[in-house]
Amino acid sequence: MKLTPVMQRYVIHWGEMGTRWGVNRSVAQIHALLFLSPEALSADEISDTLGIARSNVSVGLKELTTWRLVHVTHVLGDRRDFFRAEQDTWEMIRTVVEGRKRRELDPTIAALKECQALLANDGETPEAVRKRIVGQLEFLESLSEWYERISALPRATLLKMMRLGEKIARVIG
Repeated sequence: MKLTPVMQRYVIHWGEMGTRWGVNRSVAQIHALLFLSPEALSADEISDTLGIARSNVSVGLKELTTWRLVHVTHVLGDRRDFFRAEQDTWEMIRTVVEGRKRRELDPTIAALKECQALLANDGETPEAVRKRIVGQLEFLESLSEWYERISALPRATLLKMMRLGEKIARVIG
């Protein structure tokens, strides 16, 4: 696959952003390439295009597949696996947010609930610390519940809400 200068800039930037989000640069670049590609690519094509070792491409594709950001497809008459990224930006971002919620937010809520349960029989933990733990749990549970409700809304409704921005806050006071 031939990358134009704009495509190269996109792939490089996506790799830089990936490192800021805690994702390996190569993995983020693979995702960017597949997102831009009009057709599914083989691991060899990805490796050649990005100049990344084939073994790193395989590891990156496995991670992206686990995140459900990349899907394996097949081409008639070709035994190789081909890979395609979600092309719909809304779906891609929704998948990323859902994955982060499942991997980061949900376990944190579970741990805070355990802490809260332990506090019931704990006379040593200072009251200020108790309040911080319970307050954090309440906030994260509210955030999680909000996400569940908002993610079920139709895309058109979400887009209208996003465009309204702070006007919504003025309406509800």
